[in-house]
Amino acid sequence: MRPTKIAAALLALGVFSVWGNGYAADKFDFGKREFESHCVVCHGWAGKGDGPFAHFELLKIKIPDLTTLSKRNNGVFPLQRVYEVIDGTEALKAHGTREMPIWGTVYTAEIEEAYFDVPFNPRVYVRLHILALIDYISRQQGK
Repeated sequence: MRPTKIAAALLALGVFSVWGNGYAADKFDFGKREFESHCVVCHGWAGKGDGPFAHFELLKIKIPDLTTLSKRNNGVFPLQRVYEVIDGTEALKAHGTREMPIWGTVYTAEIEEAYFDVPFNPRVYVRLHILALIDYISRQQGK
């Protein structure tokens, strides 16, 4: 096994060990933490689109209710579309210029700042955070 693969495997094992232990001990919800630290300001605590920024006149659109994504997609959670909106690969036509932050870029900057002296794959870090966030949003459907 190449050293980079070993390092990646150890990193993944460490992340899941810490994540798993935290979840078992305190019912830690990584996706909820991501939502609360990055999304609440626009989408609100319940994901209904009523966060503090939703009332700013500068925004060109109404912030969407994230709890109705499945309902608006014939009962199927639109995982791929949600991923692409969060990571910035899907342009949001209704937004005109993109008002929603591109979290893929934000997460990449976070990891590069924190681990500037350690070899790592920033895509793994970004995907982990985005998928945890999507998991939390998918669990909020119909609430």
